Amino acid sequence: MAIRIVSLVARLGLAAVWLISGGIKFLDPVQTKIAVRAYQLLPESLVGPVAIAMPLVEIVLGLLLLVGLAVRASAAVSVLMLVVLISVIISVWARGLSIDCGCFGGGGAADVDAWDYLSEILRDIGFLALALWLCFFPRSPLALGQGSRTAFSVEAQSSMAR
Repeated sequence: MAIRIVSLVARLGLAAVWLISGGIKFLDPVQTKIAVRAYQLLPESLVGPVAIAMPLVEIVLGLLLLVGLAVRASAAVSVLMLVVLISVIISVWARGLSIDCGCFGGGGAADVDAWDYLSEILRDIGFLALALWLCFFPRSPLALGQGSRTAFSVEAQSSMAR
């Protein structure tokens, strides 16, 4: 039962991360485009589409995790996105650029140092740990998905009553 509670906390925590991050970016598409451009990794023709798609993907992932549908698949996509995000932050740091990652709004040129990049990477590694947990333990209480919800058996009810 403890694993399922940890999975619930991981699912709701990761859902909150994606919903907040995606929501902030979605509400400020101009700033999101500035943030994507600041990484200097994409041709200009892809900056706009990525700036539009990324918040939408984050919001969809957040909603799926929040309600507990396709938890393992959502966690796997989260793992991929977080690995990419960590990689691009490392890339920016290695290339000596000074930008705000724009992960939770904002973004673009900024006065940052090694600690700023390291803290962003460590934060994202924490989110990655939540996503990896859910890849292996997707079942949790309050999930709507058939393969994601916990069967609430008579045995579980009696152990909770104690």
